[in-house]
Amino acid sequence: MSQPLAYVHPQAKIADNVVVEPFAFISKNVEIGEGSWIGPNSTIMPNTRIGKNCRIYPGAVIGASPQDLKFDGEETEVIIGNNTVIRECVTIHRGTKYAYKTIVGNNCLLMAYVHLAHDCNVGNNVILANSVGLAGHCEVGDWAILEGMVAVQQFIKIGQHAFIAGGSLVRKDVPPFVKAAREPLSYVGVNSIGLRRRGFSAENIQHIQDIYRMIFVRGYNISKALSLIEADMPTSDERDMIVTFIRNSKGGVMKSFRQSNE
Repeated sequence: MSQPLAYVHPQAKIADNVVVEPFAFISKNVEIGEGSWIGPNSTIMPNTRIGKNCRIYPGAVIGASPQDLKFDGEETEVIIGNNTVIRECVTIHRGTKYAYKTIVGNNCLLMAYVHLAHDCNVGNNVILANSVGLAGHCEVGDWAILEGMVAVQQFIKIGQHAFIAGGSLVRKDVPPFVKAAREPLSYVGVNSIGLRRRGFSAENIQHIQDIYRMIFVRGYNISKALSLIEADMPTSDERDMIVTFIRNSKGGVMKSFRQSNE
């Protein structure tokens, strides 16, 4: 249902039961799935795909051109999954020829004034609190939570189930399952509360804690710690995920607070 004061481009593909409130603007080559709500004064720019049962609040701008001087007008897009909530004044920019798309997964919550730059890839069930900013090419794994005013440098990767404290500056990759805080951003423990809420057993959490003690607490360098983990720690999906994430980190992962000070 489109209100008379909204603008919907004739080439936009809007499911029949989508509600478009007054003064919303929906451009050409936009697709919006069933059950979604497009709030007043929101702007959906070209080449944007929004899934089912999403809620887009006033002032949000989705699909604007990237703030990248290398962008040359190439055809790129924004893809939003199902059941995602995008609150007031969120901005999500289209991709560049680096990845050709900016992606937000299913069941995410992007609170007011979040900014996602070009070519970001945000997983499922992610929470980005107020005024979080992701520079270009960042990746955020499933179930990660970034508290308010976290600023993430370009090309950074944040692992699944990670938790980053409010006001943090993220200059290094953040591995899965951890809590990160302080300045410089450092390992401060395993996100055990979040893991328990998501059904991880006490044994799984203890196993993850043992792995990260080897990496961040016992004083080994990263390569030595990973070798010991692979040699001595029981095989598990969590172990393999952690080791693979750290080995594949191009810019390196954050350190413990003690290691950072040293």
